[in-house]
Amino acid sequence: MYSLNYKVTTSSCDSNGQLKLYSALQMMQDCSEMWIDSEPAVKQYFAEQNMAQLLATRQVDIIRVPSYKEELTVETSVYGMKPMFGFRNTFIYDAEGKPCYKTWSMGAFVDKSTGKLKRVDDATINSMTIVPQLDMDYQDRRIILPHPDTASQVNIAHAAPIPVMRADIDYNRHVNNANYIRMAMELLPDDFAISRLRVEYRIAAKLGDTLMPTLFTSPDRIIVALAVNNETSAIIEFNR
Repeated sequence: MYSLNYKVTTSSCDSNGQLKLYSALQMMQDCSEMWIDSEPAVKQYFAEQNMAQLLATRQVDIIRVPSYKEELTVETSVYGMKPMFGFRNTFIYDAEGKPCYKTWSMGAFVDKSTGKLKRVDDATINSMTIVPQLDMDYQDRRIILPHPDTASQVNIAHAAPIPVMRADIDYNRHVNNANYIRMAMELLPDDFAISRLRVEYRIAAKLGDTLMPTLFTSPDRIIVALAVNNETSAIIEFNR
């Protein structure tokens, strides 16, 4: 387990003085990335093998949105490990230790030089600290898009293209995971209150790409599919 302490500051607040979902995602992502410092054997193995873990899917259940100046603790832990995939919980707790956000995610292990999946050996897997899965409503990792010919009560529409900017790129040289969600949230109605978020990452978008959004809107959810060159880059599902 690895944890980081935060305070909700002005730069992480929205116009109502509440923590932006984008900022909460950045907190989760930072804690998950720093987790490897608590597993020196894994850190050494990944460095020697020129490997990285890339986020493949994440679910976020929003229990309560914190407000300005609240003290928060982000904790992340691994509850499952396979040769090419890892599974973790990352929760954000308030000062009383009550969860504000419950999340689980799956990461894929890749070779940095090729971008292809790469296996982690058994010795490294066995060296890791695996903790029990935390309590939350686990949904499927795959998001199925409604088909235009069969969708009922689903409105399908296209939004304006979104160019990938320099500020969207992280040290892996592709669009940062949280930025896909930030882009998609700009397409939601102002009164859309998010209770759950699911996102599936498929093909990484890079600087110079243009993301083409398609919205699938139904009474209880909106799915935003972001595509590059007719290939799906990310699918984000927002539930009321």
